[in-house]
Amino acid sequence: MQYLLLIYQDERAQGEAWGQLSEEEQGREMRAWYGYTEELQKSGAHVAGEALQPTGTARTVRVDGGERIVTDGPFAETKEQLGGYYVVDVESEEQALEWAAKMPSLPNGSVEVRPIMVFPAELPA
Repeated sequence: MQYLLLIYQDERAQGEAWGQLSEEEQGREMRAWYGYTEELQKSGAHVAGEALQPTGTARTVRVDGGERIVTDGPFAETKEQLGGYYVVDVESEEQALEWAAKMPSLPNGSVEVRPIMVFPAELPA
């Protein structure tokens, strides 16, 4: 079964904290993420994953009366923002929760674990 692990953090606080880290501390943080990803890949559970650009680069699209409306930023104001994700393929929800609990960002954020819907390869006639 596949699960989406959504990584949430306060990007402003994270950015300020990152700027206060030495190069050595930044390297340690990045090695923690690379180590997590490598462990996930070696387990065979890794399907995909990426970090996202800050919310200031996001655009939200709506359609009103057939007209496309594009606004700057994310669709909702929240304390924490979506910063990245992993897709994992595991045997159970418990395993997905275990992978989420290993994320290096957890001391400063949260991880939403959500099952991915699986649709049939062919639509019924």
